[in-house]
Amino acid sequence: MFIQTESTPNPATLKFLPGQTVLESGTADFLSVDDAATSPLAYRIFKVDGVEAVFFGTDFVTVTKRDDVDWDHIKPAILGAIMEHFQSGQPVIEGAAKDTGHADHGDGPNSQIINQIKDLLDTRVRPAVAQDGGDITFHGYDNGVVYLHMQGACAGCPSSTLTLKMGIENLLRHYIPEVVEVRPVAA
Repeated sequence: MFIQTESTPNPATLKFLPGQTVLESGTADFLSVDDAATSPLAYRIFKVDGVEAVFFGTDFVTVTKRDDVDWDHIKPAILGAIMEHFQSGQPVIEGAAKDTGHADHGDGPNSQIINQIKDLLDTRVRPAVAQDGGDITFHGYDNGVVYLHMQGACAGCPSSTLTLKMGIENLLRHYIPEVVEVRPVAA
C-alpha cells in the first residue's frame, strides 16, 4: 500500500491519500480522541502523540497536529497507523456514520434561496475545498447572512477568512442577490 501526502493551505494540517475509498459518502470530523470512539481509523491516528484533529473525506484523511510538534516527527507514525488500519480489514467508522452534510433549513419563506445556496456550495465550493483536505457545510440563512462551518484542513486555516469573504461570499452574492454576507460558525 502506497499512501501519498499533500500539504494544505493550513500548515498544521496534512492530507493523506491512501489510494482507496475512506468514506463512501459525506465527511467525518473528529476533534478529540473521545470523538473517535466510533472510528477505529481515527482512534489509531489519535494514538500518535501530537495529533489534534482528524477529518475523513471520500478518498482522503486530513490530520491536524499541535503547533509544538514537527511533521517530520509524527508523519511516519501517522502513515503507519493508516496503513495498519486498512490492512486490518476493520471499518473506518463502526455503525451508522453520522451525516455531516448541510444542516436542513430548507423549509419556509427562504427555501428557494437556501436551496440555491446549498446547490452552489455542493457544485462549486465543496469540491474545491475538498482538494485542500477540508469541507464546508451550510448552517443557516437569516436576513441576507449565510452561516457556514469549515472542517478538516479548512478549520483554523490562516486563509479561511479570506476563502469565506473573498471567495465564497463573492460567489454567492454574484448568483444570489439576496445574500449580503457570509459568516463562519463553530461546530
